[in-house]
Amino acid sequence: MIKTALGNPRTQNVTIPLFAILIALLVGAVVLLALGKNPLGAYYNLLQGSGLAPKESYAGHKSMLTDFMSFLSYLTPMIFAALAVAVALRSGLFNIGVSGQMLAAGFVASITVGYSALPAPLAKPLVVLIGLIAGAAVGGIIGFLKYRFNINEVVSSIMLNYILQYVCSFFINTSFVNPVSRQSQPVSAASRLTLVDTVVGDLKMDIPLGILMALAAVALVKFLLDRTKFGYEMKAVGFSNSASRYAGIHVGKNIVMTMILSGALAGLAGVTYYVGYFGSIQPRTLCDTGFDAIAVSLLGNSNPVGIIFSSFLITLIDKGSTYMSSAAGVQAEIADVITGVILLFCACTAYIKYRVARAEEKEENQ
Repeated sequence: MIKTALGNPRTQNVTIPLFAILIALLVGAVVLLALGKNPLGAYYNLLQGSGLAPKESYAGHKSMLTDFMSFLSYLTPMIFAALAVAVALRSGLFNIGVSGQMLAAGFVASITVGYSALPAPLAKPLVVLIGLIAGAAVGGIIGFLKYRFNINEVVSSIMLNYILQYVCSFFINTSFVNPVSRQSQPVSAASRLTLVDTVVGDLKMDIPLGILMALAAVALVKFLLDRTKFGYEMKAVGFSNSASRYAGIHVGKNIVMTMILSGALAGLAGVTYYVGYFGSIQPRTLCDTGFDAIAVSLLGNSNPVGIIFSSFLITLIDKGSTYMSSAAGVQAEIADVITGVILLFCACTAYIKYRVARAEEKEENQ
């Protein structure tokens, strides 16, 4: 039955990720059973922690809706970050520096606009614009190093991660630290991309303004990749640099432009995280979103539409793990195990397709 479900080449981009999710949930269930916990109850706690199922009780001015809006606020940077990874993969590049690009965008936007007295109608668009430019600049550096000096983008992006992490930490600790939280000073409400504690009826909820931008970015990236000359050239370069050069495509220019676009999307992830969901920056720490985005992009087959659903799932597991830990007495790291198994099986997509094809060949030859 599994071979029949996975054997159709037209549906493998959907069925194989679903198979990976199923295997991951089963592995998680085995681990939970070994710990003496009820897997179904623990998974239901994940839904409760993400606002997709009701909890037994809520604090004042809170409800399932407020939990879900917080979930959307956390989901927004994940979509942008996964799009950044997917765009780079389209040209055969691996942007592992998304977290660093997010940090650069969040830091620059915070110190230029977040700490200013600008009114909201001016501050919020400026935050988006500055974050986009800052992320694109870092991505462009990685692309230029790849094009001009043939420096592997994985190496340069990892090194830039460390450089940005410690440079930003230095300035935060020396000039912008909050003496109580030991994080950077919170940005102004006027510049923040999440409307915090907004009163709606009897509820106080966080309304993420960036979620609409994220969905618009999905549509734009989908159009760019599938309907434009640049998207075709990106795909060609991803298949073969030498063949692309023979066809007249400027490979170096394509690499740089791809990394600029990838960095710009990572920058939007950064501002929606640091100047949106979180509101400040923790020194000497890179957020996990940039690394989880790799799993999200792979799970969504680097397809912008698929990334919406994979972002939703991975964010659900991550966001709901805290409540699962407190409600079921299960370590939050179990959620990381599930995410890791999903990533492992998604990384084995080509091998799974190969094994299914071999099994079909054997049946035909018998």
